[in-house]
Amino acid sequence: MALGTGTPPYDLRFDAGRICLDLLATAHPLERLDSLPPLCAWIHGSGLVPPGTPLSHARPTWPPAFRELRGSVRRLVSGWLTGEARPVHGPALAHVNAVARTAPPAPRAVRAPDGALVRELDGDPECAALLAVVARDAVELLTDPLARAALRQCAGDNCPIVYVDTSRGRRRRWCSSEVCGNRERVARHRRRAALARA
Repeated sequence: MALGTGTPPYDLRFDAGRICLDLLATAHPLERLDSLPPLCAWIHGSGLVPPGTPLSHARPTWPPAFRELRGSVRRLVSGWLTGEARPVHGPALAHVNAVARTAPPAPRAVRAPDGALVRELDGDPECAALLAVVARDAVELLTDPLARAALRQCAGDNCPIVYVDTSRGRRRRWCSSEVCGNRERVARHRRRAALARA
């Protein structure tokens, strides 16, 4: 399988509601962006590039660049959620703003074999352009009062994943009902069973 042409199962998550928050999820419960294949799978899975876009030009410098942006976004999002002093996050904000300045990949419409128009990128997407999409999403999220107010941290045990709560009544508690929600339901059942036995 050529690099960037397949989507191997790297247990990647895309349920946070924003691409910048999905990037944060790549560090939990272990590092997912430690090499090019999982990063390319994340780039495809996140929708940063249209399906089938080759990433064979990706270089080993890409994962560290994505991890660095992830760290800056994490500091800003965590600072917002915990109400920490804003000046402490000056370097993270400067980094996100600098990365966001680069132009994102340019799309173009092309004809598919069936005649329908599909989106393609106008040339190979460069790392800086892909990072810019994520950084711009973080800027939009953190400067939009409604989106920012919907930020939640998962209520699951030891789960640091942050998501945008768009549920009715803003009652979503977990990053994923199937992952942390299911764990919580199983743990609750076990506690009740243990109490009943006692």
